[in-house]
Amino acid sequence: MHTTPSTTTLQQAVQAPHQGLAMFIRLLPAALFLLAGLRKILAYGATVQHFSGLGLPLPGLVTPLVIAIEIVLPLLFIAGWRLRELGVLLALYTVATGVVAHQFWAVPDAQFGNQFNHFFKNVAIAGGFLLAAFPTAAATARARP
Repeated sequence: MHTTPSTTTLQQAVQAPHQGLAMFIRLLPAALFLLAGLRKILAYGATVQHFSGLGLPLPGLVTPLVIAIEIVLPLLFIAGWRLRELGVLLALYTVATGVVAHQFWAVPDAQFGNQFNHFFKNVAIAGGFLLAAFPTAAATARARP
């Protein structure tokens, strides 16, 4: 199909608001790690201790790596760079952080509900990353009445 300049201009005008909406949608799940990464910088020593308490190996080396992941990847995702790859990576990272930090299956009863909710919050956020990374798949998977 041949597009005329007026058709192209019309398409761009229609797509412009959707691009802003798409960026906002990417911001929602990415904000979790972006803010967490910044908090880790502000409380660096406490973060190293927390990672040590979780049993992570070499917490002094893991901490800057986690901070870099939690700041750089979300910023790239929000900007729309390589969405599919970053969406999958961030979804996997989100589930992995849930497995490491929210082990509801291995905590005392008093902590079970809190850790259960946090774990499945991570699972839901992973779904948000995947939906933002694969918008056509999300659109074609609509429930039919």
